[in-house]
Amino acid sequence: MNIQRRDFSKGLAAAALTGRPAFAATPRRANTLYAATGSVMAWRNLDTMTGASGEVSAITLPSPIQYAWPGPDGRFLYVATSDAPGGSVGGGSIHRLVALKIGRGGALSFHGEPVVLRQRPVHMSVDPSGRYALCAYNAPANLSVHMIRPDGAVGEMMVQGETLDLGIYAHQIRMMPGGRSVVLVTRGNDASAKKPEDPGALKVFDFNRGHLRNAQSIAVGGRGGLGYGPRHVDFHPHLPLAYVAVVRQNQLHTHRILGAHLAPEPERILSTTDQPPQDAKGATTLVGATHVHPRGHALYVSNRASSTVEVDGRKVFAGGDNSIAVFALHPRTGLPTLVQRIDPRGFHIRSFAISPDGRMLAAASMVDMPLREGGMTPAGFSLFRILPDGTLVFLRKIDTPVGQEAQFWTAILPVPA
Repeated sequence: MNIQRRDFSKGLAAAALTGRPAFAATPRRANTLYAATGSVMAWRNLDTMTGASGEVSAITLPSPIQYAWPGPDGRFLYVATSDAPGGSVGGGSIHRLVALKIGRGGALSFHGEPVVLRQRPVHMSVDPSGRYALCAYNAPANLSVHMIRPDGAVGEMMVQGETLDLGIYAHQIRMMPGGRSVVLVTRGNDASAKKPEDPGALKVFDFNRGHLRNAQSIAVGGRGGLGYGPRHVDFHPHLPLAYVAVVRQNQLHTHRILGAHLAPEPERILSTTDQPPQDAKGATTLVGATHVHPRGHALYVSNRASSTVEVDGRKVFAGGDNSIAVFALHPRTGLPTLVQRIDPRGFHIRSFAISPDGRMLAAASMVDMPLREGGMTPAGFSLFRILPDGTLVFLRKIDTPVGQEAQFWTAILPVPA
């Protein structure tokens, strides 16, 4: 089932979305679209009403960019880099946490010395106070907490006094609303011919001035984490709810936040796509990122596919769902309802971003993809206008061919005043 706008008016009515104008009181500011391809972080100015963009500038970091997160005051961008190959194989030797200053027109420059990390950081974030940077490592699962100095530079790593329960294949680390706890999303691994399945879990730690203590291990499904593979979490802006994108089952789970912790079972479980994680022909579809709209009335999840099959001596797209799934969030309960899936016209949306003014969504396709019928679809940015009800309308695609590299991360940030 491919849900389009003409099909879901009843679903929107049932979701009881708020009727106030979405952006009437939102002032317009200049915005910058950032994108990471290999070791290069590029940026361009972006008009979030029209999709028009400016000239591209770039800076090269010590090794390929894994993830980045802006400081809360908008003056710095913190970037985790590593030359380790993707996946769970580990390796590499240049792992860094870098502070970049955001200057005139959104331009980036190095700020302080890059901090050496011990292994590949697959994700990082900054706490709402701007005092701590949090890093997650996938193979083996690990985490670290780093001080951010008053001048915005990255400082020393905090030594943890307790042995932490880190799970298997950490994929994301976030501060929970309220700043009293941290959640480490650990994906686990599917079974293979060589080893059995590894369980997934949400690992919650109490947080006090950079120090962590074990608090919860949540494994949905009653099988100790088997059959459960969480990847990313985001939070409602004003309701006590966490939304978990579950990659190995292509689901969206909604958990109640109880104080500084999470309810152990989700209140609602929904599919993000009508495609299985792997079909009989070997085509894969996997959940990617998830983000809640700044207003809290909609949530977005990327479905991504990029597996290939050989046809007439060429490796071409094997099939699967590349889409942005749009969920309406009930204004009182915050519970999601799937109302749209829209084609980004690109392949493998690993990362996407919502503009701070809530008017635009930019989906970054990760790879160039050869097609069965000939030709190739390049990587790029698919720009969507976000309508007042939270649904999406395609505006344009900015092609950015990547060759052997991968477009790994993107964000839309306001230009500093």
